[in-house]
Amino acid sequence: MKETKVSSIGERALISRLSEIFNAPEGKERGQEGILIGAGSDDCAVLDLKGEGCLVITTDMLHRTTDFPTEMTPWQMGWMSAAVNLSDIAAMGAEPAGILMAIGMPADTEIAFVEELAKGIQACAEFCGTTVIGGDLDTHAELTITGTALGRVKKSQLLLRKGAKPGDLVCVTGYTGSAGAALKAIQSKKPVSETVLKALFEPVPRTREARKLAESGAITSMMDTSDGLAMSLYDLARQSKVGFRVREDALPILPEVREFASDPGELLELALYTGGDFELIFTVDPGRLKKVQNICNLTIIGECTKYEADIVLESPECRLTAIEQRGYQQLKAEPTD
Repeated sequence: MKETKVSSIGERALISRLSEIFNAPEGKERGQEGILIGAGSDDCAVLDLKGEGCLVITTDMLHRTTDFPTEMTPWQMGWMSAAVNLSDIAAMGAEPAGILMAIGMPADTEIAFVEELAKGIQACAEFCGTTVIGGDLDTHAELTITGTALGRVKKSQLLLRKGAKPGDLVCVTGYTGSAGAALKAIQSKKPVSETVLKALFEPVPRTREARKLAESGAITSMMDTSDGLAMSLYDLARQSKVGFRVREDALPILPEVREFASDPGELLELALYTGGDFELIFTVDPGRLKKVQNICNLTIIGECTKYEADIVLESPECRLTAIEQRGYQQLKAEPTD
């Protein structure tokens, strides 16, 4: 019998299968009742701290050949390795409480390289108000960095992917498509501004903004956009059981990215379907919008609709088209004939 390969189903389908194993009912019989949210359903797992608070935990793995463009410096590799984890902490509305970093590297790696890597990791951690509290070192065929970040948040302020309701407004921080434009510029050897390149090489986890959003009490659901805006909309829709109507002319895109795109189709591709922007996407109770408008640089890009209405893009001419379920995935499903 032919064995099915992971490449045939893709990352999210594989995560779903593994989550069913890790969240098997018998787990509750092993003294795991302190787990508020387990594997697979959100940006972080959540543990009950037996009081008002809870602990959020996430882990992420990066590799030299698949995650770090050759133009990146060791310091930037370190920064990104911390940022991918701390962005997940932000997505839950939590305050970072520490990060552990496990680094595997070839034995002939230069010490200066590792020191610069560590400085980048620590710089990102300090920017987010935390520090590296431990980790592991090992030899490996290629540079591989696995981070595990911890965060604290009151249960009443914990933000999840579920909770959005029809009528809620959907917002994003910062800009969309910047990291995707930078990567395409590198691959195609086209010039692009330093601002755009920095969006890819030094993504900023929105930990400070996330805490203020969580404290506002106005946010009904939230996650980060590291896998792309479209994929994030689908993840929120799946957990909250809502649809989305997104206005094309409301998408926040840097002027430099607009100049870089060769045509409107490429611009939409960058804005919707490329990953690497560590922004927050969240839904807001419209009656509480004033509470969040001055918290950070946010843009209202649309609203939540009924689940059956799917996820659509509204053009300036009011034409509706479906937003596809695709974006960045480490394990991509191979096309079938």
